[in-house]
Amino acid sequence: TCHRVDLMNPTFQTLLYEIDGPLLTLTVNRPKVLNALNEQVLDELYEALRHAGEQPELRAIILTGAGDRAFVAGADIAAMANLQPAAALELAKKGHRVGEVMARLPQPIIAAVNGFALGGGMELAMACDVIYASTRAKFGQPEVNIGVMPGFGGTQRLPRRVSLSAAAELLYGGDPIGAEDALRLGLVAAVCALEELMERARTLGRKIASRAPRAVAATKHALHAALELPLSLGNQLEQRLFSELFATQDQKEGMAAFLAKRPPSYTGK
Repeated sequence: TCHRVDLMNPTFQTLLYEIDGPLLTLTVNRPKVLNALNEQVLDELYEALRHAGEQPELRAIILTGAGDRAFVAGADIAAMANLQPAAALELAKKGHRVGEVMARLPQPIIAAVNGFALGGGMELAMACDVIYASTRAKFGQPEVNIGVMPGFGGTQRLPRRVSLSAAAELLYGGDPIGAEDALRLGLVAAVCALEELMERARTLGRKIASRAPRAVAATKHALHAALELPLSLGNQLEQRLFSELFATQDQKEGMAAFLAKRPPSYTGK
């Protein structure tokens, strides 16, 4: 695929930032250490995502890892081994800051998990909206094996994606699971061959890009709220967001196009 790389793109040392029309692909690019997360990667992910959120022409984001072995194999243990509690808290805050900006972005984020997604890598995948996995993907939260616990949202996001019992088994046991088990648990949306993974993610990205952007953003906002709000408040939020879309040009266009049996032309207004 030929990527049109925008000259306005920021440059990063640990990330590849590629724009192809309405799609942004962010690749964690440290293949020699299986794309392990350190403070620099977390800082650059935060900046890249924040930058993407300010570009309305970008309609969907794909997150993946360089090479064919790992999405993100975890946090950089060598960099963490001698941390004191205060420094560990700062690291955890950086990890959570990335997850929070991912939730706030108007664009849906698709994780293309090519290989290992362990520890911080699994937490990064779970902060995405949709997870696609290659058949060779491995997921796990092995932190208890090295005397700690998940620190980038694993204990909170995992039981929101799978059952409490399945989350407990993964978190307490610390053993990884394969792609098919992840699919069975509902952790991932689909499993495909490695060579088909990026195209699967791009297909969904292009589909999202063809929809009305404000409708997509409002849907994402409501979907994330569903995990946090009581049902009655979530339903009130949905009613408000639904009704506000009737003030947009895209709602008029979408319904007029449907009634005229023609494809819609959305402007994001």
